[in-house]
Amino acid sequence: MIKRFVTFLLILLVGFFFVSYVVKVKPADKLPSLANDYVNKGIDDVGSANIVTAVVVTFRGLDTLGEVSVLFIATAGVGFLMRIEDKKSKLIKKRPASELLRTGTNFLMPLIFLFGIYIFLHGHLTPGGGFQGGVVIATGVLLLLLAFTSSDINHTLLNITESFSGAFYVTIGALGLFLAAGFLDNRILPVGHFGKLLSAGAIPVIYSLIGIKVGSELVGILDSLHKDE
Repeated sequence: MIKRFVTFLLILLVGFFFVSYVVKVKPADKLPSLANDYVNKGIDDVGSANIVTAVVVTFRGLDTLGEVSVLFIATAGVGFLMRIEDKKSKLIKKRPASELLRTGTNFLMPLIFLFGIYIFLHGHLTPGGGFQGGVVIATGVLLLLLAFTSSDINHTLLNITESFSGAFYVTIGALGLFLAAGFLDNRILPVGHFGKLLSAGAIPVIYSLIGIKVGSELVGILDSLHKDE
C-alpha cells in the first residue's frame, strides 16, 4: 500500500512539473542568431543541400568526432568484457537457421549494404549520413549472423578498417587547419555544384569515413555478442 502511494505521489509530482513547464513555454517567432546564421549562410559557406549535415560535419564537427570516440570506447569495453572467460560455461551448439531465413539473407544482405552506402554517400544531399549508414550496414551483418550461425567475422580486417577510417577522419580534420579556415572545414576540397553528388567539399568523404567507422564498431559488438551466446 505504501509503495503504491509513493508511486502515485511521484507521478503527480512529475506531472506537476511537466504541466508547469508546458504552460510557461512560448513558441519562438524567430531563430536564435547562431541558428539564423546556419540557415542563411550555411549553404553558401559549405555548399551542402542538407543544412543539418553541414552543422553536424563542419560547424560542430569536433562534437561529432567526440561521439564517434564514445562509440569506439563502448565497443572496446564490450570486446574486453566478452573476452573474460567463464570456466564454468559450457559450449552450446547453436540451432541452424531456417532455409527461408538463409535464402532471404542471401537476397537482402547485398541490398542492405548498398542502401547503407547510399545513405552516407548522399548525406550532404538528403536526410541520412555516416551514423545512419553505418547502422544500416551493421543491420545487414546482424542478419548474416542470425541466418548463418557458424559465420566468423575477421576481426583483424575489422580492426584495420575501423582504425584507418578513424585516422583518415582525424587527418581530414587536421588538413582543414592548414588548407581552409579550421578543423574539419570541408573546403579543403572544391565545393562543386550545389545539389550534385560531387559537391559540398570534403563532407561526402567525411561522412563515408564515419559510416565505415560506425559500421565496423557496431559489427564488432554484434560479433562479440554472437560468440558469447
